Amino acid sequence: MRSRRGLKPSQEDNFSINRLDGAVKFFDSIFASLNTGGGIIALFSLLVGGFGIANIMFVSVKERTNIIGIQKSLGAKNYFILFQFLFEAVFLSLIGGLFGILLVWLMSFIDFGSLKLTLSYGNMLKGVITATIIGVISGIIPAWIAAQLDPVIAIRSK
Repeated sequence: MRSRRGLKPSQEDNFSINRLDGAVKFFDSIFASLNTGGGIIALFSLLVGGFGIANIMFVSVKERTNIIGIQKSLGAKNYFILFQFLFEAVFLSLIGGLFGILLVWLMSFIDFGSLKLTLSYGNMLKGVITATIIGVISGIIPAWIAAQLDPVIAIRSK
């Protein structure tokens, strides 16, 4: 810059170099806070969804106690009852996860100006895996309770 402006070595600079490091750090800290807040909100929504699925599964076990007793008296093994209710919990969770993925996919067609929203196959796979894990975690206790029921007591309940 000095040679371009024709400045001699003894002359002071008549230009300055502005660096935006301060602004970049400021915006990075804001975006880091937003990412942390979004992650916390996502964790709470997963927790609430997991409790909802667990509640549905507890009600399902309670309503079908008589049927579980009949199945066990006809020879159904504990693992069969366990997998039956685990499958239902994972299925419920996957329906919610796939609905969320569908909403994001539909939102990717909306024009947000300079903000480009894309949904990759990797993110869809992460969503399906997360929904499956939440389904297993929230359904394991109700499924285990259903599998441990005594057939005679279960048949008597109504």
